[in-house]
Amino acid sequence: MVGKGGEAAASAQHKEEHEEDGDMVGVVKLISAEGFEFVIDKKAAMVSNTLRNMLTSPGGFAETREGEVRFPEISTAILEKICQYFYWSLHYASGKETAEFPIEPEITLELMMAANYLDT
Repeated sequence: MVGKGGEAAASAQHKEEHEEDGDMVGVVKLISAEGFEFVIDKKAAMVSNTLRNMLTSPGGFAETREGEVRFPEISTAILEKICQYFYWSLHYASGKETAEFPIEPEITLELMMAANYLDT
């Protein structure tokens, strides 16, 4: 039986092993302006250079520690479309298959502004 101290040590060791496997392990929570939470794979979030920098920067930033990023300027509908794009991008990154990413005309401007901020 492992005591509380042993559990903490085992948890820390497990966390270190995952960090050694790369910064792409786990999930990230993205929170829209309205407070809606999107929990996505960290690998998908890394499609965005801005998110990559937020989540992997040394220095103990809240985003790095908590695996959570708030976007007070990005609406739920736009953040949802961005999350869809992250997964679409991962799927088609190899270039073996291609498909157009569908974008509704009415959200184009707002989506472009968010994509520019996220550097995707």
